[in-house]
Amino acid sequence: MKTDLATARREMRSPNIKTRKRALKIIHDYKRNLRFQRSDTKA
Repeated sequence: MKTDLATARREMRSPNIKTRKRALKIIHDYKRNLRFQRSDTKA
């Protein structure tokens, strides 16, 4: 399964609950990593 952000956003429109949960996890991980990267550059 692909784990890029574009695929995850597309899979959020799926009727399958397992697919949507996997996609949501990918999006959350991406946002969390983005926040950590931003805080590292300021320090």
